[in-house]
Amino acid sequence: MLTLQQQYAPLIVDNDSLLFAIYYHDLVYKATRHDNEEKSAQEALQFLKKIGYPKEKQQKVHAFIMATHGHQNPLADPDLDYFLDFDLHILGASPALYNAYTQQIRKEYSLYPAYFYKKGRRRVLKHFLGQTGIYRTAAFREKYEKKARENMEREIEML
Repeated sequence: MLTLQQQYAPLIVDNDSLLFAIYYHDLVYKATRHDNEEKSAQEALQFLKKIGYPKEKQQKVHAFIMATHGHQNPLADPDLDYFLDFDLHILGASPALYNAYTQQIRKEYSLYPAYFYKKGRRRVLKHFLGQTGIYRTAAFREKYEKKARENMEREIEML
């Protein structure tokens, strides 16, 4: 995500807040938990308060991290659109990178039997495929949308 942030930095208004969101968004992650985003966002807030980061920007970082839960942009903030696209970038990667990603995901969820994993994974993939656009920015839709759909459709076939 840092590489993408650097690449798209000229298009981002508040790069500092975006960088904090990138750093903290998966700080707390456990595959079996449903409060990872909230815990990560709280960790970010604690740190940002400690360093005296402006209050409105603290709230922005918190909102960005929380937005990764459903990949929605309730703020209608263009920077958040980029952040969410960075988070889903892997979906539009080359087939080799995408396959490595799917193996990592399976490893994270290895405590679940194959039947339950496949059922849940199919549901997630179909959710993304059912959206009119996986990516929120024109730049990412142009560059990654087609490949992301191909990758996810191929994964569904393999499940």
